[in-house]
Amino acid sequence: MPVSPTYRPSRAHMDLGSVFYDPVAPADFPQTLLRYRNDRAAATVGLDTLTDEEWRAHFGRFIPLPDSLPQPLALRYHGHQFRVYNPDLGDGRGFLFAQMHDAVTGRLMDLGTKGSGTTPWSRGGDGRLTLKGGVREILATEMLEALGVNTSRTLSVIETGERLARNDEPSPTRACVLVRLGHSHIRIGTFQRLAVLDERAAMDRLVAYVRDTYYPDLAPAPGQSEAAALFGAVCERVATTGAQLMAAGFVHGVLNTDNIAITGESFDYGPWRFLPTYDQSFTAAYFDHAGLYAYGRQPQALGWNLARLAECLLPLGTLQEFQVALESFATTYQKQLNIQYLRRLGLQHQPDADVPEIATPITEFLSRARVGFENFFFDWYGGANSTQRAMNGPRASFYDRADFAPVRALFDAFAGRQPTQAYFERHDPVTMLIDQVEALWSPIAESDDWGPFHATLGNIAGLRAVYGVP
Repeated sequence: MPVSPTYRPSRAHMDLGSVFYDPVAPADFPQTLLRYRNDRAAATVGLDTLTDEEWRAHFGRFIPLPDSLPQPLALRYHGHQFRVYNPDLGDGRGFLFAQMHDAVTGRLMDLGTKGSGTTPWSRGGDGRLTLKGGVREILATEMLEALGVNTSRTLSVIETGERLARNDEPSPTRACVLVRLGHSHIRIGTFQRLAVLDERAAMDRLVAYVRDTYYPDLAPAPGQSEAAALFGAVCERVATTGAQLMAAGFVHGVLNTDNIAITGESFDYGPWRFLPTYDQSFTAAYFDHAGLYAYGRQPQALGWNLARLAECLLPLGTLQEFQVALESFATTYQKQLNIQYLRRLGLQHQPDADVPEIATPITEFLSRARVGFENFFFDWYGGANSTQRAMNGPRASFYDRADFAPVRALFDAFAGRQPTQAYFERHDPVTMLIDQVEALWSPIAESDDWGPFHATLGNIAGLRAVYGVP
């Protein structure tokens, strides 16, 4: 049986019309060697029952899934890249392959690709993805999901037997094709394209589609336009995801408007990094010379991108209502940042009470002490309940400092979860720093040894258990 009874296919994106996409053919790869299949993610959309042969056929050869999209669609969009407008974007090495509904939530989900071949939007590129790039995206999405970030998930990585030339890694290098499972591939850049081309009818259609599909419970306030209500809801989701990324110590690297999904979900991971220690200026992309998307500037980048979305929607509402919604982004972000810090530390507060300011005193300490970012959350999960564990651990000297006193006082003010999971029997947390990523890639590149990679995924499963991620 190729799909499970919970599989519910859709062709919803086709309803938007051909102005939004170009039907394309996938590349014909020399081989399809299955390197990674995420059955946890596949089970949420009824695809976990596929045999490996069927898996390779659908996610390596891109034979259409039953009753979903009959042909891959390369999506059209524009975008600001490092704040420079580029009208020549669009899916250049990927496409929307299929859509289906989540078996539990009913949400519409997309299967999008990376490295699946050239399209009309390839801009001279080869449309391919390196195997190292695929491995890095698996590690990013697995770690972010475990930490509770609203992220796309890597569903599949298949090695394709091609050898690629790249300037940023030893070449020739192995190639792969990746499939991600995500909640929409509509981006701020999708709206920007229609605004620049003055496609008003298509814009109206897109707004209605996004509202009905991704924000079905949205109810405008009295006198508020539907476009402004939608914009406000997008701001809230983006602010929440931004706070989650910051609490995870994650630097996306390329927060361009074409990389901001209209659902607020984080996706498309290229030059990402996790913080070694708390550092507002820490930058992921080697080509981000000005530090535009440095760790501490990510909230500002998200707000700037949302302002570009407001410009696209302005003909559908009033300037004042969009300004009010945009101003709420900062308030929502700060509230969510404190919520995320509480969650990361396993601290509890009354749901109906004001969210306490906890992020600032913690980040002030982390900035001065330079203790490992993820190490801190590992040592102090559960707050005061972890005092003995932290003070007997390898980083006790950091917590003997006088400037740790305000943080300790915070812990004493909250009830904390008990750190009873097997994960806390470790001396150190699971981390995903750049040197560790390189160390996981080296045995794959040198001797096709995937053992350390799979062992790391097993360790990340322990982190998921801590935060209750299924």
